[in-house]
Amino acid sequence: MTTPETDPAAVGPHDPEQRLRTFFDRGTLRLLAPRDDSGVLHARGEADGTPVIAFATDATRMGGALGTGGCLRIVEATDRAVRDRVPVVGLWHSGGARLAEGVVALDGVGQVFAAMVRASGRVPQLSVVLGPAAGGAAYGPALTDIVIMSAAGRIFATGPTMLHGATGERVDQERLGGPEPHGSRSGVAHVTTADDHTALAEARRLVRLLGRQGRISPDDVPPGRLDTLIPASTDRVYDAVPVVRALLDEPGVELHDRWAPNVVTTLGRFGGRTVGVVANNPIRLGGCLDAAGAEKAARFVRMCDALGVPLIVLVDAPGYLPGVDQEWDGLVRRGAKLVHAFAEAVVPRVTVVTRRAYGGAFLAMNSRALGATAVFAWPDAEIAVTGAGAAVEVLHGRRLAGTPPAERAALREELIAEQDMLGGGVHRALEIGVVDAVIRPAETRRRIAEAIAAAPAGRGEHGNIPL
Repeated sequence: MTTPETDPAAVGPHDPEQRLRTFFDRGTLRLLAPRDDSGVLHARGEADGTPVIAFATDATRMGGALGTGGCLRIVEATDRAVRDRVPVVGLWHSGGARLAEGVVALDGVGQVFAAMVRASGRVPQLSVVLGPAAGGAAYGPALTDIVIMSAAGRIFATGPTMLHGATGERVDQERLGGPEPHGSRSGVAHVTTADDHTALAEARRLVRLLGRQGRISPDDVPPGRLDTLIPASTDRVYDAVPVVRALLDEPGVELHDRWAPNVVTTLGRFGGRTVGVVANNPIRLGGCLDAAGAEKAARFVRMCDALGVPLIVLVDAPGYLPGVDQEWDGLVRRGAKLVHAFAEAVVPRVTVVTRRAYGGAFLAMNSRALGATAVFAWPDAEIAVTGAGAAVEVLHGRRLAGTPPAERAALREELIAEQDMLGGGVHRALEIGVVDAVIRPAETRRRIAEAIAAAPAGRGEHGNIPL
């Protein structure tokens, strides 16, 4: 693995050239224009051996505020990345548009937005927020595919002073727009780190994953023991994060690990190729899909599709989370985003039902009906409109209530077994073709690799709107 240009201890606190040198591999930095008072440096080089273009706002000049010259450099960097078909990375520390330039600077920021939208879905766009990023400098990162925030990063449309003047609310920068609120509440930040150096290191990893995706080799995928990490009983919860790590060649980069954690979204290598993994996480909300989780997964699916990254989907979901708050929070609207994202996707995408796939969650999690490349199920998986026990209570509640207490439990078990047969289950799903094969857990990694390798390569013809 290649090394960055500078040692982190030598990095100036806000110097853009030092930040770029830390991001790029040693000896590869080439500035695209001399340093001046524009407030932005842009350069080309390599990050972890991957060609990339990057720009950095200059916090040593007017707090990194963007004037027309600086905006032009960001546009040039973004457009050049599209021409060269390489990722573009922005290092952000900026107070937004320069007030002294007025509407001219404001228009320049608009030109930056337009360039980012032009590039969306064509090349990977990453943002690393290393200090305050306010106003136009907040929306710039938000338009990109992945946002990384260091501990010093701050993102807000309106700063604390203006906020207090407008609403009377008192809040400091960290509480308003720091890594904690954006990492766990708003979903703006995909990755949060303890310091600037780690933030830049994560950006290098992601550039390599997205910029050098590789090819899948089924022969390089040994059997895995995923079933040892997943309890057989649906009454027991487990954390899906170790399961995803065991699935991949090596630990990947989990995006939005603290926002909507009932769904896991991770980029990593599988059989030597970059893939995206979406998994329900039963340790959170029992694995139910909720409004935020569906939206999180939908954006991840659309990003992978736009950038040509195959998808692996691990399903263990008892359905959508019920509740008044969920309905009012847009569960139907936001859940529909996930259905749309999968139905629209053209990249190879393989689903594995490990335990449960009930109702709308079965459909939304890359079902055959939505065009999955392949759908596999483990032998004890359950596929149904709802769990057999819940179905029996609805369908046979009166009969059970009228049965003597001593006989009620036995009747209930009998009705559940009958419902399992009538309701379909994994074997009925296999008969009608919505499941391609029932596989042993030890076969899982190989069968996924074979399905992805055999599928035609695809890439969605759409941008990556920040859902």
